[in-house]
Amino acid sequence: MREEIFDVVNNQDQIIGEARRSEVHGNPGLIHRVSHVLVFNSRGELYLQKRSLTKDVQPGKWDTSVGGHLDKGESYLEAAKREMKEEIGIETDDIQFLYKYLHSNQYESEYVSTFHCLWDGVIMVNEDEIAEGKFWTLDEIMQQSDLGCFSPNFMDELSRYIKYA
Repeated sequence: MREEIFDVVNNQDQIIGEARRSEVHGNPGLIHRVSHVLVFNSRGELYLQKRSLTKDVQPGKWDTSVGGHLDKGESYLEAAKREMKEEIGIETDDIQFLYKYLHSNQYESEYVSTFHCLWDGVIMVNEDEIAEGKFWTLDEIMQQSDLGCFSPNFMDELSRYIKYA
């Protein structure tokens, strides 16, 4: 399997080069791009995925509804739609941009664009990437936030969403 190639960007999210996945992970100096989609149902519950135990980042943790790296040359919206289809089987144009931010930790640096999708249809989990998925109320998430079951990236995303909403 060929290793993914990502655009590398500067602090203003302008493309300055490219690098392999294995180069950007573990090197926070190489900023790459990611799309997140927060999938809510009409009851206001947020869908979360539990990451597969085979994932290289945060295996077994509950995480953002949909998240994935942009392929080289791909837009944030294109990646969001592709990842929704690949990860949870949703194909829709009803997706709205919310906000963009730079997320950095000791492992990596990512420019993240976050989108919102309202979905009451069927969700088909890609079992290669996701162990399970379910809808949560925001209260349920907050009640369990100190138990270590959520990825740190998701908790950062959730705090940004709460400030935004």
